[in-house]
Order: sequence, then structure tokens, then C-alpha cells
Amino acid sequence: MTLPNKYDWKKLQLFCQEVFEKAGVLKKNAEIVADSLIQADLRGVDSHGVVRTAIYVERIEKNMINPFADPEIEAEDTSTVLVNGNNNLGAVVGTKAVEIAMEKAKANGAAIVGVKGSNHFGTGAFYTLKAIEKDMILLVMSNASQTMPPTGGKRPFIGTNPLAIGVPAGKEAPFILDMATSVVARGKIIVASQKGQDIPLGWAVDKNGKPTTNADDALEGAVLPVGGPKGYAISMFIDILAGVLTGAGFGKYVHNMYENWDEPQNVGHIFIAIDINRFIPIELFKERIDRYISEIKAEPKADGVEEILIPGEIEFRKVIERKKNGIELPEKVAAELDNIGQRYGVDLAKAVFSKNEFVNQEEVINKC
Repeated sequence: MTLPNKYDWKKLQLFCQEVFEKAGVLKKNAEIVADSLIQADLRGVDSHGVVRTAIYVERIEKNMINPFADPEIEAEDTSTVLVNGNNNLGAVVGTKAVEIAMEKAKANGAAIVGVKGSNHFGTGAFYTLKAIEKDMILLVMSNASQTMPPTGGKRPFIGTNPLAIGVPAGKEAPFILDMATSVVARGKIIVASQKGQDIPLGWAVDKNGKPTTNADDALEGAVLPVGGPKGYAISMFIDILAGVLTGAGFGKYVHNMYENWDEPQNVGHIFIAIDINRFIPIELFKERIDRYISEIKAEPKADGVEEILIPGEIEFRKVIERKKNGIELPEKVAAELDNIGQRYGVDLAKAVFSKNEFVNQEEVINKC
């Protein structure tokens, strides 16, 4: 049976939420995780969207994730906090940590929250958007399991350890940098493999350290650092902060969620929140950042370039487009979700996108 490939974002989010609840996740936490996945798909980051539902559910089912454990504060000072995620879902742990970071920053101007005992936490942009809503700047870093070799090596040692930065604006779209320290996130290679597509040369090497365009061979090998030794160095630094400093796993001690079924992942994160009002009144800041952005976009364009964009702007527009026109899922992903839904008695068909349904455009724009 061929499944539909377009789904309504709200209904698909509800489908995922109900699946997680049926799998044993508390309702409030299921809402967070489903929101995290849908926000990734809406932004066009399909590698971190509902494609991750199956592996999250499987790890819950096999007791590799504890959906009942509350994240807890292990150490706390005026502007620093260490959170133990107690092996709950990464989006749940990350949300708790960013809430603490924003609360501390509001009270003290800035705050750093380190996290250990977490899991894959989705996209960094998911957390930066929470800070932007509160008129704060947020830096997010996380380590990940071994998928990238050090420069000069040929086998994976460090993760594609992501960095995200969110800065609010006024009339302009906010600045949101959300990047892996590899040429491409490994999740994009997973998606290419699921679609049976080749990948560009330069993304990855095979298990023998040879360049490859075959997605399956790349998954057996390693992705490459962005900018060569520079990306490697940044990834290593993130691993030091998120892993070594927090007491989480680092290097080979961050366990692969697809391959290790004996130990929790023990992922580490870092959240750095800055209260803009401690430096400059927020309205003045927004005026200045709008001016900065508009002046960048007004710069002379290179041949063949129609528009200069800022980080996060493509994704901002993608959210509007996908809320209006639906989220397109690869057939394999839709089949996976359908299978999970059947096991838990949740009907994926109810999430199918219909062009005839009314879309409130103002609501769409306001929630981007």
C-alpha cells in the first residue's frame, strides 16, 4: 500500500505525541518531544524531524531511555547550573535546562547550564527559539556519538557536535545559526540512504577512509569536518565543554543510539543565556539589529545572486511554506510511522494534509 506523502503539521505533531504517550512518556513530555520533531521538519531540517520517532520509541521500549525520570539539578551557583538528565528524552532534558538558563540569566544577566545524562536532543534551533521569545540571546552546544574522524584520522572519534545561536530581532527575521561541525549532519545521510539517493562527494568517507558518494557506505564510514581542521577543532572544543566539563560522555563514551543497546547515550549539552537588557534596552537592541540586518541585505550582490540572506532566514520561510502546504515525508518514513501507529493504536491517516482545510495565515506567520 502506498501511503500519502504530505501531512498536516499540527495533526502530525498530535500523532507523534499520542505515540509517545502510548509508549509510556508523560503527556507534558510527549508534547515537548513531538514539538521538537515537528519544528525540525517545519524548518526543513528533515534529518532531525519525525524520522527520529522510530529510534526514540525503540530506545524507550528497550529501556535505553527512562521516560519517567525527572532531570535534576546536581550543582548550582549564582549563574551556573549542572543538570543531570537522568537518561530522559533529550528534548525533555534540554527544555528543562534552557528554562533554568533563561531564569538564571533574567536574575543575573547571564547564565551557563551544563547537562549530563541526556540523549539526542533534536535541533539546537528548537531551544534558541524559546530564548528569542523571551528577548534573550542563547548559545547551545551538544556533543554526539562518534561519526567524524579527527583531521588526519580515518575512523570516527568525535561527533558532529552541533552549535546553535539565536538572536532576537524586531521587524526582521531573527538570527538563528544552527550547524553541525561536520560538512553535513549525519542525519542528512540517513535521509539520503532512506530515499536511495547518492550524496555529494566531500560529505563523507567509507569505512576504509576513501571518499564516497554512496550513502550506505558513508554510514558505515565517517562524515567529514566542515573546514577541515577548523571544524575538527570546534567539534573537539564542544566535546570538552559538553562532555568533559559536565561529566557526560565524551569521544567514544557518547554511545550511538542506533548501535549501542547496552548503555544509555550519556550525551552532554551546554546552554549559555544572555539577558540583552543588561547591556542595552531591548527595543534599542532590536532597532540596531534590524538596521544591521537590513544593511547586510542591501549589500551589492554577486553575479547570479538574487538576495542576500541571513542565517535562519531560509528556515523561517520554510516554516511558513510547510505550515501552509504540508510536510512531505519520504515513503519509508511514512511507512515507519504507520507501522508504529498500528502497534500503538494511533492512526497516521488522520494526519494526512488536505488542501481544502482553512489556514489562518496570520497565525502561521506569528508562530514561526
